[in-house]
Amino acid sequence: MITSLVIALVVALAVGYLLGSLPFGVWVARAHGVDIFKAGSGNPGATNVKRSVGKKAGNLVFLLDFLKGVLATIWPVIVARFVGPGCACDAEQVERMAVAGMVGAIVGHSYSCFIGFRGGKGVATSIGGLLALCWPVALLGVAVWLVVFYATRYVSLASILLAASLPVSAWLLHRTAFLTMFFGLLGVFIIVRHSTNIQRLFNGTESKFSKKKPEPSVAK
Repeated sequence: MITSLVIALVVALAVGYLLGSLPFGVWVARAHGVDIFKAGSGNPGATNVKRSVGKKAGNLVFLLDFLKGVLATIWPVIVARFVGPGCACDAEQVERMAVAGMVGAIVGHSYSCFIGFRGGKGVATSIGGLLALCWPVALLGVAVWLVVFYATRYVSLASILLAASLPVSAWLLHRTAFLTMFFGLLGVFIIVRHSTNIQRLFNGTESKFSKKKPEPSVAK
């Protein structure tokens, strides 16, 4: 049983990584004639696509990155519960398989093998995975993001505080110790991925989100 569970976790992690590695931000920007690595902040995430290419393109990238997280997290659960007795099927094992898929997707999104192990900061993919894994924690995180974003217009600050809220929400909602610890580690990962944004926030040089489309050649 231990061996089969380990194999299941490795498969969930690997498939999640491949799903997460799909560089939708690069592909959508390229379809509009933009090299996203040379536009705006150079990040292939939805926010930079939205700033550099346009609202529709940015929203599409966010949706696709979000769905990567959902699919990578939920497919191991479906397999474990419905495919057969050889699969890990008790609640604890299913939870771990879902987490493995989600971790794979976030790492793949952040370090995609398709674009030289570069990638976005994992917020949209994390939200998708969170919604599939534990929707109450996800909704509280989104609420924090919305409040902070509309109060400050800083996407980075909203994402950082969303990340910080995850283990707190999990604890308040009495999630398992495993999930609470995982949400804490996920929060740390997202915050670390925003280290340059944190430095700019302290320096007062971080860009606020604006509806006005900037010139693609202007560096952040």
